[in-house]
Amino acid sequence: MASRSRFSRLVPLLYGCLALTLLSGCAQEAGPPPAPPVPEVGIIVATAQDVPDEPEFIGQAESSRPVEIRSQVTGILKAWFFKEGRDVKKGDRLYQIDPVPFHAAMLSAKAQVSQAEARLVQAKQNLARVKPLLAQQAVSTKDVDDAVAEQLGAKAALEGAKADLVKARFDLDNTLIVAPVDGMIERTRAYEGRLVSAQTDLLTMIYQVDPMYVIVSAPESFLLKRRRDSDAKRIQHPGVYHLRGVLTFVDGTTYEHEGVLDLLDIGLRTDTGSRQARVVFPNPDRQLLPGQFVRVRFKGTVKTGAILVPQRAVQQGAKGSIVFVVGNEDKVEMREIQATSWQGKQWMVEEGLHVGDRVIVEGLHKIAPGAPVKPMPIPDLGVTTVPKPVQPDVEHAS
Repeated sequence: MASRSRFSRLVPLLYGCLALTLLSGCAQEAGPPPAPPVPEVGIIVATAQDVPDEPEFIGQAESSRPVEIRSQVTGILKAWFFKEGRDVKKGDRLYQIDPVPFHAAMLSAKAQVSQAEARLVQAKQNLARVKPLLAQQAVSTKDVDDAVAEQLGAKAALEGAKADLVKARFDLDNTLIVAPVDGMIERTRAYEGRLVSAQTDLLTMIYQVDPMYVIVSAPESFLLKRRRDSDAKRIQHPGVYHLRGVLTFVDGTTYEHEGVLDLLDIGLRTDTGSRQARVVFPNPDRQLLPGQFVRVRFKGTVKTGAILVPQRAVQQGAKGSIVFVVGNEDKVEMREIQATSWQGKQWMVEEGLHVGDRVIVEGLHKIAPGAPVKPMPIPDLGVTTVPKPVQPDVEHAS
């Protein structure tokens, strides 16, 4: 009985302890959770520097000298001598017009010259005879005047005959058509037996392909911005005709020879609103062909005070390119930027960033606008800079 009474007194005590334990655990679970750690992000500090400014445009290659081959005489085509689509040298035979009628015309012209020479000799002799007789009053003054007129007419006839002979020789010589330049010749457009009209029928074309021209077009918006940048000293320009061109093919390979800009149109094309420029490239191995589309990057200008950020720091937002920066109180801010061109693995930022801004490059997946972060500088990413060039001349353009 005594033990049962003791057990009855211990049971409430045990229940009380158990209740206190459960209440203590519930109190701990209902408390606020611990704050998450502030995420670390890798940043770079935006700085201004001088970098190459190398705009790139689509261009089309064309022959530096396309030459039309036409006949200077009208006649029957007897033969053609070249292999189509091959190289030809200046002076190589191309076509033969039937020379027989032209040879006959030249012989006739020679005969006319001989006859005119004989008449002139006769007129001179006649004048020489009548002049002394005038002093003896054996002939009249009219007879002498007639002799003088006959001599002058004979001289004129001789000059006309010589001119006809020159024309006949010219026609005979031009029955053989030769290449006027070195280049590549296309297929023939006339064959044996065709009547070829002088200076009318196009027989073929020769294209001089070394050097080659590449024509590029710069839009008006680019030209206006380039002018503003030049006036504001944001770029340093060596002058239009000191620019060099680097050519890239459609497969991404770079042409081994650099080109030189040698012509800038004086105005804009009304159909495209762009200004054309011509770049001359050596083409000793015939890698460039007329009509070929390429990309041309112009070298020589320098962008001053440029801000570069790594490509991976630039994101695409609803209105365009954005970056995230660490602002006041180490909180994340979103900036809309204007990223214009690549420099290696970095974007050149024209608007939206300022010198000293802390741009987030690493840890972008851990942030949100307005959230606090712990900025950690990352090593230099190898921004390409250039030394300051000599002051440019007054020309600036594409």
